[in-house]
Amino acid sequence: MGVTSDFAIPLIDLRGKTLSKAQYKMAIPRAKLDVAHAMAAVEPILQRVKNGDETTLKELSLEFDGISPFYVRVPQSAIDQALADLDPAVKSALEISIGRIRAVHESQSRKSERTEVVAGASVTQKWIPVDRVGLYVPGGNAVYPSSVLMNVIPAQIARVPSIAVASPPQREFDGLPHPTILAACALLGIYEVYAVGGAQAIAMFAYGVEGLCEPVDLVTGPGNVYVAAAKRALRGLIAIDSEAGPTEIGILADESAIAGEVAADLISQAEHDVNAAAVLVTSSTTLADEVRSELAIRVTRTRHSDRIRAALTGVQSAIVLVDSMKQGIDVMNGYAAEHLELHVKETEAVASEIRNAGAVFLGRFAPVSLGDYSAGSNHVLPTGGCACHSSGLSVQTFLKGVNFIEYDESSFMDIAATVITLANAEDLPAHGEAMSARFEEKN
Repeated sequence: MGVTSDFAIPLIDLRGKTLSKAQYKMAIPRAKLDVAHAMAAVEPILQRVKNGDETTLKELSLEFDGISPFYVRVPQSAIDQALADLDPAVKSALEISIGRIRAVHESQSRKSERTEVVAGASVTQKWIPVDRVGLYVPGGNAVYPSSVLMNVIPAQIARVPSIAVASPPQREFDGLPHPTILAACALLGIYEVYAVGGAQAIAMFAYGVEGLCEPVDLVTGPGNVYVAAAKRALRGLIAIDSEAGPTEIGILADESAIAGEVAADLISQAEHDVNAAAVLVTSSTTLADEVRSELAIRVTRTRHSDRIRAALTGVQSAIVLVDSMKQGIDVMNGYAAEHLELHVKETEAVASEIRNAGAVFLGRFAPVSLGDYSAGSNHVLPTGGCACHSSGLSVQTFLKGVNFIEYDESSFMDIAATVITLANAEDLPAHGEAMSARFEEKN
C-alpha cells in the first residue's frame, strides 16, 4: 500500500467498505469543541453585559484582551486615519475584492412576487431587510479585513439600514481594533465600530448598552468557541447566521492531482487554528504517498509551522483512501466540508454529484485561498457538517420574507365556507366565527 512518509497526518482506509452517509460522516472525526462547557463559562459574561454599562465592557476587555480600550466605540477619526495609513497595495487588493464580492452578491437580491390565487385574492411575498445587524470580526491568530468585506457587503446589498461592527481591542494598537480592519470598514462606509471582542461583543449586540450601542436583530460572523457559545445562548433574543466552528478543507482527488498543490492547499487552511481540519480523500495511493512527503517538507518551510503541524496531525485531519471516485463522492457528501476542492479529471461530472459542501472549488486554479479573499463568493460558510442543511452567508441572510395577503369581498365569500369547515375540524370554532362575523348585517 505505500503511504510511508514520516509526516504523521492520520490515515483512514475505507477501501472495501460500503457505508451509509451517517457512517461515512462518523468515519472522519472532527475536532472536539465543548460548546456546552463554553456556554457555562460565558453565562456570567452575558449577565455582566446585560446588567452593566460601558465600563463593564472595558473591564471585560482588560480581563480577556489584556487592555481596557479608551474608546469602546471607535472614533470616526481613528477609522479615517486607518484608511489614510493603509498600505496602497493592501488598499488596492481590498478594493478589487470588494468589486468582485459586490458583483456576486448583487445577483442574490430578491424581488417581491405577487401571486393571484383567484380573481380578487392575492398573496405578495416581499423581502424586507432586518432593521439592524451586528457583524463580528475576530482577532486572535490573524487579522481578518476579509471578514469585514464578507459580512458588510451582503448586508449593504440587502439594504439593512443600520450596520454595526465589533472586533477585539488590540494591545499593540492602544486598545483599537487592528487598523486594517478599521480601514476595511472605512472603505465600505461603516463608521459604527466597537472595540469589543468575544462573548461580550455578542452580548453587547444582543442586549444593547445604554448610551453606547442599540440592540441588534441579527448577529453574523465567525469567532472562537466562546463566541459560538454566546451565539447559541442568545439565539432567540437575536437571530444568528451560524455558530461557526474551526475552519475545514476537504479535497477530493484522483491520480491526476498535483501533490504539491494539494499539500499547499491543506496547509493553507491548517494555518488558521490548531483545531482546523484538513482532509484529503483519494483513490490513488501514489498521490497519498506524495502528499504526505510534500506536507513533511512544506510544513517546516512556512511561518506558522507549529500551529499547522498541530492541526494536520490532529484527529480532525486525515488522508482517506477510497476504492473509487464514486466512493469518494459518498464520503465527501457524508463529511459535508466547509470548503471542498475537486482535483479530478472529470471535474464537471464529479461536481454534479456533490450535494453537501459550504462551497465547492473546481480544479487546480480555484484553491480555497481564492474564495477566502477575492473569488467573489462568501467565505462565511457552514462548518462541522452543517453544510448538510445550511448555506453560507449571503444577501438572503439579511432578508425576511413577509407575506402580504389581500382578498376582496367576492373572493372572501368564495373561500369562507372552506375556512369554517377546517376551523371546526380542528376544534377551533372561534376561527370560523371570525369568518362568519363578516356575514352579519351591520346596524
